[in-house]
Amino acid sequence: MALTLKSAILPRRAFKQALKEFKAKKKQGQKLPAQQAFKKRVFVLRFHGDPRALAVSALREEITAALMLATERDEVVVLLESPGGLVHSYGLAASQLQRIKDRGIPLTVCVDKVAASGGYMMACVADQIIAAPFAVVGSIGVVGQLPNFNRMLKNHDIDFELITAGEYKRTLTLFGENTDKGRAKFRDDIEETHALFKAFVRDHRATVDIDKVSTGEHWYGVQALALKLVDAIRTSDDYLKEAVNKADLYELTYLRKKGLRDRLLTPAAQGLAEWRDHRFLV
Repeated sequence: MALTLKSAILPRRAFKQALKEFKAKKKQGQKLPAQQAFKKRVFVLRFHGDPRALAVSALREEITAALMLATERDEVVVLLESPGGLVHSYGLAASQLQRIKDRGIPLTVCVDKVAASGGYMMACVADQIIAAPFAVVGSIGVVGQLPNFNRMLKNHDIDFELITAGEYKRTLTLFGENTDKGRAKFRDDIEETHALFKAFVRDHRATVDIDKVSTGEHWYGVQALALKLVDAIRTSDDYLKEAVNKADLYELTYLRKKGLRDRLLTPAAQGLAEWRDHRFLV
């Protein structure tokens, strides 16, 4: 990129000199002994999350590829953007990042826009979190919600039968008549999930005051820094621009060819069954 800009800006003779110097440095680096020529490598991954964290399928492949080459001398940088979503989906995404930590490879997460709720569940696994000044961070909370159409069905003389085995197989339903006992169980489940979320963040970010930051609120980057939810304020562009001066950067992207069925089905149709059985969002 730098050479391209110089070719457009510099006078012809000055550009030829810059190109000559670039080639000389590159050639000199190639002549170094293998043990001296080794540079730190930074593997850059991107995760753009939706409520179902569909990008985790590509993330797991990219991490597997990085782990085949990366050593403790290297670094993995994840450019993360997600407002959160289903608990189990983001739990898996966080576990994928944990694979990097388990191998002893430094992990950095950069947040330019948002890493809230499930997005922060992922980010907190990292050795360091870097956020832009107005990036949205936090929202350590859980929500469960669904409409109920029971009264509408009754007004139209429509019966709805729900048969279950197990006292709490269904607590709140879309079409059945909900009970106070079912609501209480639903609320208990949400509280339990929140407790697990808080424990997860506390285990990975021991310096945060978990009771203060787990109210479900979100904060901007500069506020999150004061709360120790992040470690530095800067954009991913500046971080990678600095890294390129002392390391080789590689961006890994996993692409899967879509079959005919995937191209025909809408995202709503693909996710209908999953949304039906999993109600809690982080």
